[in-house]
Amino acid sequence: MYFLKPLIVLTLIALALYSFGSRGDWRTASRESAGIAPDPDVTSEAVLQVYGADAWGWRGWFAIHTWIAAKRKNENHYTIYDVIGWRGYHGGVVMGINRGLPDRYWYGAKPRLLKSHRGAQAEALIEAVDDAARSYPWKQEYQAFPGPNSNTFTAWVARQVPELELELPFSAIGSGYVDRAD
Repeated sequence: MYFLKPLIVLTLIALALYSFGSRGDWRTASRESAGIAPDPDVTSEAVLQVYGADAWGWRGWFAIHTWIAAKRKNENHYTIYDVIGWRGYHGGVVMGINRGLPDRYWYGAKPRLLKSHRGAQAEALIEAVDDAARSYPWKQEYQAFPGPNSNTFTAWVARQVPELELELPFSAIGSGYVDRAD
């Protein structure tokens, strides 16, 4: 009977954390553009940006999700490089390289720009970022902690392309997992 009271307290704390950090239903959470990235229909120069947003649910209290967006010179779209765990359900590949909104809300969480390169500098980096993303060693693996996860992917690309000059924040949990590749 003594162990029952702490178990009830822990259950109540877990439920509170879950409910306070969930931002509602992920299916209806905003995935709209935050208006941070240059409009590709108006901007002809190359753009390379790294974004981070609070992770979904209670994890967002202490962790972010990161991704990379690239637009080559004169392209009218962005290519998004990212890792998303649920892509791996049923044996799928977690790493994606797809056209999309570069600065979309991460299921209700507004993204913030972590790094931006534009013009000739971005153009020179985009090929290297693309090559690094395609050589990512954990394309079919995902584990929220300690990794590999979305932040492991972004850190991997940053390590392969030091000219990106990207330092991920402490809240990019899983970014240290790249050390295991050495």
